[in-house]
Amino acid sequence: MKLIKFFTLSSLLVSSLVANTSIDTLVLDFEKSRFSNNERVQIKDISVNMKKNLPQKDWYGYIIDLDLKFAGKDVKAKDVVFSNGELIAPELYDIKSGNPLKDLMTPKLTKAYYDKSKLIAGNVNAKDKIVIFSDPLCPFCMDYVPDVINYVKKHKDKIALYYYHFPLLRMHPASNALTRLMILAKNRGIKDVELKVYTKDWDKYFDSNEIDENKILKAFNSEFKTSITNDELKNSKLKLEVADDIKMGEEVLVQGTPTVFINGEKDKSKLKYENLGK
Repeated sequence: MKLIKFFTLSSLLVSSLVANTSIDTLVLDFEKSRFSNNERVQIKDISVNMKKNLPQKDWYGYIIDLDLKFAGKDVKAKDVVFSNGELIAPELYDIKSGNPLKDLMTPKLTKAYYDKSKLIAGNVNAKDKIVIFSDPLCPFCMDYVPDVINYVKKHKDKIALYYYHFPLLRMHPASNALTRLMILAKNRGIKDVELKVYTKDWDKYFDSNEIDENKILKAFNSEFKTSITNDELKNSKLKLEVADDIKMGEEVLVQGTPTVFINGEKDKSKLKYENLGK
């Protein structure tokens, strides 16, 4: 009897594994078919980055890594889909709460995000860690980021705050130059660059749609009493540094600003930092 139970249980486990594997395959096949329909897209590789059991019975969330050529250019991106093996959807909502299930699909930060060079306040050895992806001309960020910095400064021994540049260039083109100027100022040894930039009144010099980098440079030099040149601002290394920050954000599905992670987990409320350091 025990032997029969053992084989029955084993069969159920195998069936479950096969079912789950087949769903993975169906999802990947669907993604390959979907992108193949675009003549400008050449698929190099499509794979599952993360799979998560959802609270809804028999449904799974997937983060898919896409390695493509689009119009002759190499593109690496991520896609989020949901499937139960019969249906697939780009988004699902909890019918009772109205919350999107995509909120459950943010990867947890790895240790790579706690790069000492990104620390802007607090103690690198602190147990509690905050990571912010932000745009210096995002209106909400301009209110929010200084509050977080000042809070961490009050609890500097117990919290580490890391900052990543994530300029939203379609919305705030002026952030392109301003972000690079922040890096240059920091490299020159100016302290609290992030706090100072976020609390300056840039509107008296330019608006967020400004694309004249000389105008932005002149404003920055005036406010910070620096003498940064146009050649320094155009240094390709600065663009690469910003691009690296953006890539780090995209790896964990950052799409808007500010995006905040508390101890590796995305904080949708953006208020959990107020419970740290106490």
